[in-house]
Amino acid sequence: MKVKIYWIFSLYLIFEILTAKQAISQTYEVYDQNLRLKSRIEFDHISILGETVRISSANNELKLLSKEYKPFVDLKALSVYNYDQPWIVVQGPQGKGAFHEYGEEIFAPEFDEIEVFYTRILARKGNQFWVYDHSTRKITAIGTFQEAKLALNGQVIAKNPDGYYLPLSDNPQKIYDELQEVNMNFLKSKESSGYGLINRQGNYILEPIIDHMVYLEGDYFYALDGNQYMLVRCLEERADIKYTSYHKITLEDGMLLEYIHGKLRRVMDNDGILLDQVGMEKVTDVGEKHYNVLLRDNKTGLLGPKGWEVPPVLEVDLILPGSEGLFPAKKSGKFGFIDNSGNWIVGNQYDEVGTFKEGIAAFRQDEKWGFINNQGTEITGADYEQVSFFHKGKAIVKQEGKHLLIGKDGKPILEKTYDRISLAADNYYISENEDKFGLISPEGKEIVEPKFQELRREDLNKILVRLGDKYGILDENGDYVLPVYYKSIVFDSGNNQILAEDDYQFAPAEPIENINIKKKKGA
Repeated sequence: MKVKIYWIFSLYLIFEILTAKQAISQTYEVYDQNLRLKSRIEFDHISILGETVRISSANNELKLLSKEYKPFVDLKALSVYNYDQPWIVVQGPQGKGAFHEYGEEIFAPEFDEIEVFYTRILARKGNQFWVYDHSTRKITAIGTFQEAKLALNGQVIAKNPDGYYLPLSDNPQKIYDELQEVNMNFLKSKESSGYGLINRQGNYILEPIIDHMVYLEGDYFYALDGNQYMLVRCLEERADIKYTSYHKITLEDGMLLEYIHGKLRRVMDNDGILLDQVGMEKVTDVGEKHYNVLLRDNKTGLLGPKGWEVPPVLEVDLILPGSEGLFPAKKSGKFGFIDNSGNWIVGNQYDEVGTFKEGIAAFRQDEKWGFINNQGTEITGADYEQVSFFHKGKAIVKQEGKHLLIGKDGKPILEKTYDRISLAADNYYISENEDKFGLISPEGKEIVEPKFQELRREDLNKILVRLGDKYGILDENGDYVLPVYYKSIVFDSGNNQILAEDDYQFAPAEPIENINIKKKKGA
């Protein structure tokens, strides 16, 4: 009798364990791009980080997967902290580590901080630092510092109480007063002798002798040494002095202006003279590297990156950068449009105007917006609280708190209105009502009304949607090609496959009383 009780009790425990672990299992259905089911992967949780990086986090184990979704590298961590191609930074119980996306372990997950930048990785444990260089495939201990970081140009800038260091340069013990990253090519340094510029190799291309230096953009700098003003362009191995002058060059609100004998004479670009004009009274930055130049005879012109776009003319107070041959202009407090000769094409009658796109521009009267064409004819009244540019013959407008699409004739394309309409990158429109999303085609046809908590075009004819906590896929007709059923859907573009996550329900185990138990003799 005791034996029988023992076997039944043991089987009961086994049944409980099996049903608890196997009744519901996490699986992925693997589809090709034509939504044909190829296979099913069981007992896994998969994330796609890039075209070549697939991560499994099943059973609290982080593993790198092959294209066939087979584990091939244990990442020895609990989560992915950061992915910056080709580096995977992971977080484990003992700290952070770094792996190459092909599976090579660079730093085990035991560091306080990991920083990656193209071919280099900086690791910190306490106040000690190491650098991995992918070109040499070596890890180098670079020293003990108060702090250190990978600069934009690939050098490491380190700091201790006595100053700054470049531990990867040919002179790692050299101390700098300051080191500042300015772009992906150069660092600006400061020593007791002045400012200088350092390249990617950690070498000076401009010795630290400059009294004052300001980074402009690209590889251009504005500098002052003694009483000599300079415009400098940096190359990999040297610094070219593009322009020098003993006349005063100022950097005012982003504008480089040169004064001769105290009078404004030249507008400069990064490497030389943009305009040399006698009689300038004032230069004003109006955006997009454009300037209004006011002359002593009360003429105003629009100066662009290549010279005059509108030469100085009378009867204009302000000229803004334009498009399609027309420029917003202001006179007596009102806006209109002039051509590149300064002739008024649309009279100054509006409080504000936009620029032309597809032959149509927006205007504002009082607090409302409307549209005019390039002949000055109003195609709508000032009826809208907000308007967008026209894009492929359509514009988004807001009227009485609701958004709608209108065509170039000023008429609504759809009868429906929405809380919000947004133009997506692929010329589709995302519609929104009460925090739910829908989709409108580039032609202005509603594909699906706003009813999803999430909606995203992932691929040609594939639209990912979510209702509650379930995902599905629509085509561009609004028909379901995968039902709203899955826990998640992942697009693996590098593999041209789609993974649909599901809870797979196993068949229930047979009741214990129906199981045939083989008894021992004498039981």
